[in-house]
Amino acid sequence: MPVENSLLNQWLHHPQKLRLRRLLFRLHMITGISLGLYLLFISLTGSVLVYRNELLEMAMPIPPLSTAESPLLQDAQLQQRALEQYPGYQIGRLFRGADENQAVEVWLVDGGKRLQRFFDPRTGADLGSASRWKMDAVYTLMELHKSFLAGPAGVRINGIGALALLFMACSGLLLWWPGVSRWTQRLRVQPGGTTTQKIWQTHSSMGFWSAAFIIMFAASGAYLCFQDFFNGLADKIEPPSRETAGDRFVDHLLYLLAFLHFGRLNGIALPCDGPGLCDQSFKAIWAVFGAAPAVMFITGFTMWLNRNKE
Repeated sequence: MPVENSLLNQWLHHPQKLRLRRLLFRLHMITGISLGLYLLFISLTGSVLVYRNELLEMAMPIPPLSTAESPLLQDAQLQQRALEQYPGYQIGRLFRGADENQAVEVWLVDGGKRLQRFFDPRTGADLGSASRWKMDAVYTLMELHKSFLAGPAGVRINGIGALALLFMACSGLLLWWPGVSRWTQRLRVQPGGTTTQKIWQTHSSMGFWSAAFIIMFAASGAYLCFQDFFNGLADKIEPPSRETAGDRFVDHLLYLLAFLHFGRLNGIALPCDGPGLCDQSFKAIWAVFGAAPAVMFITGFTMWLNRNKE
């Protein structure tokens, strides 16, 4: 076959003419439209959950301190004061802090109802709500991101979605390539042009610059959803032995996948030694690129609508 007509030559110079590319484009478009709401949800929740430790810290109710000078109440006395203020309830639990002046958290129950209140440890006065509903909301968001509140079945569905996102990112990179003479034009949004052209250029340029992150999020998400499969595959690739226990290349690779998905260890971003500018900067990068699939869906869906109007 002459060089000028070879598949490689067409790919390098005129990829738009390839039938395979047109097929890939249709698969890319159909997958993106079909998974649109999933991509939007998983992307935005993932970006928010980059800061889940900070959110949980903000959501934690802070017990106020007593300013009274009277003696500390015993547990039985404090319970009696609480029941006097909430007749019909019974005491569920009582928690005292390390500081004796710190408000005591008391759970009051009445059938299926439960109140969580702070009481002054010296006077028994009600000092306000000790409810952790904000923390519960963060934990619910975490579980929604992981399994859509559907248990193991939801985790498997999420894993399939992660594999589909991986296909979207890889196929998008192949579709991004415009040929050797024009590839630099696809790296940014060009000045001028119509709104439709701007949307297409945004989709194309953002797809290129965010591809590595999207592939990383998708691959690591698939691993977290199908850990048994990946761990079994790792054992076949590099069978465990006494000599390699805990020090196999595949173990380090899988650990890195999980590590990269969250972008931090014990709440601290990857290359940083502790809280501070480094930590917040890298978390911001993870949050921004975590939202990339949502932007890609919105711009892609808009392109699809414009295409169908023509």
